[in-house]
Amino acid sequence: MPAPVAHTFTARTVQSLRALFAAAAALMITFSSDHSAQVGLAVFSGFAVATALVCVLAAWLVAASGNRWPWVLLAAISFIAGVAGGVPMWRSDVLFFVLVIVWAAATGLVELIVGIRGRRARAQGVVSVPGGVADESTRDALLIGAVGMLLAVVLLVVPVQYALDYSIEGAGDFTLTGITIAVGLFGGYAAIVAVILGIAAFSPRTTTPDRADIITEAPAPRAEATDKGGHA
Repeated sequence: MPAPVAHTFTARTVQSLRALFAAAAALMITFSSDHSAQVGLAVFSGFAVATALVCVLAAWLVAASGNRWPWVLLAAISFIAGVAGGVPMWRSDVLFFVLVIVWAAATGLVELIVGIRGRRARAQGVVSVPGGVADESTRDALLIGAVGMLLAVVLLVVPVQYALDYSIEGAGDFTLTGITIAVGLFGGYAAIVAVILGIAAFSPRTTTPDRADIITEAPAPRAEATDKGGHA
């Protein structure tokens, strides 16, 4: 029966899976001594495709009809970016910068829009986020969106051809390159997202609904009761 499946895959599940994949990407970059474009794009590709799959499942099993567009849009952007980064012959320093910048800016913008809409809706008395990307918290959507936009901006500042030679006494000579910085920044982004979504997934809920996009109409303003004679 479809109903039990829908209840099993909830907003908490979406948050947990997104946090898991983000943490895996962060760990792979952190514990890899090779921060080349090949490694960076391989990790990014797996992370983006996995995230796209979670978003598709969220749109199908968690979001209600009419509120699925953020999940579908996030899934499409992440899937296209992941597939592009997964082609070995395309992998280069320039592709990493272009792909991650565009992906971070696009997905960050979607999250920010949903977070802003959710904050406005809450101000008007709506219970939960319209669109469901923040799952039950507009704060999570705003934070993830802001971090994504920040990643795009910071990567725009890092020169692709940057190279700094330095030496460490007793260790040898090294070169800090733009791609090394960029891959490290993506790893930092993934770690932050994992923390944000991990905390959200295991935090106690303050609202009863578990669906990510159930919207309750704002209560009508109370009017003073009057009798037929016009007296309060």
